[in-house]
Amino acid sequence: MQHNPRFLAFVNEVRQRVNEVDVHQVKRWMEQNRPFVLLDVREESEWAKGHLPSAQYLGRGILERDIETRYPELNTPLVLYCGGGFRSVLAADNLQQMGYRDVISMDGGYRGWVEANYPVEEDF
Repeated sequence: MQHNPRFLAFVNEVRQRVNEVDVHQVKRWMEQNRPFVLLDVREESEWAKGHLPSAQYLGRGILERDIETRYPELNTPLVLYCGGGFRSVLAADNLQQMGYRDVISMDGGYRGWVEANYPVEEDF
């Protein structure tokens, strides 16, 4: 997807405030049974076409509104992903501003995960 220049500049600015790991690190953490909540912040239609195993859906449109109800503990380790790693950076920054202390964005997102031939789950 071709992103607009102002959007990319904004994401790059925000990216400096957010911790990121790549898809391979997240896969290793899963294999090591590291405790974290994996949040898919994409649109619901994207989620329905496929998502990472054990992921929970909490789209960007409702993330800030519903995060506290679902995960009230501010130290909950949260790993966020989107389609390519842009929206998840913005979402991670928002959660940090809300007081969440252990938030990570997965660089590469769903596309990077699929390109690495890692397993996905689909809703039918």
